[in-house]
Amino acid sequence: MRKTTLFTFIFSSLLILPAMAQLGKVWTDFQYYSVDLQNYLRSNVNETFRPLDIRTQGALSNYSGDLNLPDPVSAGRQVRNDIIINSISGRYENNSAVNGAGVSNEVNRVVTRGAVVGVLGREGQIRLKTKLEDTERSIETIAQTIEDGDSFLDKIKDQVCQAVNNPAMPTSQALCQSSIQQDTTVKILQEQAKINAENLAQTIQTNQSIQYTNLNLANISQQVEEANRSRRVDSATEAARLLRTASQTDLFGREP
Repeated sequence: MRKTTLFTFIFSSLLILPAMAQLGKVWTDFQYYSVDLQNYLRSNVNETFRPLDIRTQGALSNYSGDLNLPDPVSAGRQVRNDIIINSISGRYENNSAVNGAGVSNEVNRVVTRGAVVGVLGREGQIRLKTKLEDTERSIETIAQTIEDGDSFLDKIKDQVCQAVNNPAMPTSQALCQSSIQQDTTVKILQEQAKINAENLAQTIQTNQSIQYTNLNLANISQQVEEANRSRRVDSATEAARLLRTASQTDLFGREP
């Protein structure tokens, strides 16, 4: 009980703390991302799914895992089954099965947009900026540390290498070679740190591109569904018009 209360308090505090990610704090960073996604869902479910907002929010909450991320597939399936079992029609759909499928697809789109907001939203950009700044600051710290160490090692290396031919110090040549090798190793590690920083930046940019792709796919899916709905409405309207015309023709054409 105490552990659950402590976790709830920590998670709640993330809602009011600034979303300042730190380099290496991967779990804290992910929790901030999760909070942004949940905030987006709470803000948009009521408006998007009314009058099914309570059912949809309940499904998203029921199928949230240990990472506080909703399972859109399971949540959408629960909402769809609930609509079909209770024969709930929508604003544009009288068929509960079609309405359930449409709401389930919309759940997936809302969760996708929430994930995009968690990465590219205002708070997400703050986290990415902080992470990049910390990375560059770490590289500068490494470079400064190596520079300070080089000046110190150069003095020792000169003293050691000057004593290479000293018969009284038979290990001086080995120490000289060792100091040179260590100097080379440090330089290589410095360049590797720069490469790792560049890889992190490229990974972040790639992740952003993927999020934009997900957003575009969600928008395309919504446009296709709206086009299909419009086509069904037009077909139903045309069928009703033909039926009315046929009924009027039969009425006026019949002899007494």
